[in-house]
Amino acid sequence: MSKLDRRVQKSQEAIKNAFTQLMSEKSLDQITIQDISNRANVGRRTIYDHYMDKFDLLDKVIQEHIHELRKLCEAASELSFAEGNLLWFEYFEHHLPFFSTMLSSKGASVFRHHFLAFVIEELEGEVNVSEGINQGLSKEIILNFFGAAIVEIVEAWLTNGISESTQVIAEQVGVLLDRNF
Repeated sequence: MSKLDRRVQKSQEAIKNAFTQLMSEKSLDQITIQDISNRANVGRRTIYDHYMDKFDLLDKVIQEHIHELRKLCEAASELSFAEGNLLWFEYFEHHLPFFSTMLSSKGASVFRHHFLAFVIEELEGEVNVSEGINQGLSKEIILNFFGAAIVEIVEAWLTNGISESTQVIAEQVGVLLDRNF
């Protein structure tokens, strides 16, 4: 990696970190590019070199995390739900400032929408409505039901509504999924 590439990467990380910090302090509508520039210690032009506006920045930050979660799902495809969930919850724990901010800030609805769509997409291949426990049920209802449940559990856990450890929460959500798919 060249010196220029490292500088660009360092600037982008500073911008994303500053943006996440600002979202924990005020609503997305109140955050300005100047606020991000000041907090990240970069020029406004640097921000515009990488992002169209704060909404593009938010979307790209969310998509980066969804991409990483997708890679974890691919890596865990042969694991049980409990084992795969542990990878997810460890990722959430490692990136706690981002996820807790996204789920408690005024930008939460944007994140929740992306996250729910991702969870439903990942569960889709697991739902069988032609036989077994879910025979005759609506696949769409099942996916939305369990997708919303997972998003709510993650949110409650990250915002201290559930005080269980990473291991316990991953195992128990895994058991619930195993029972129903």
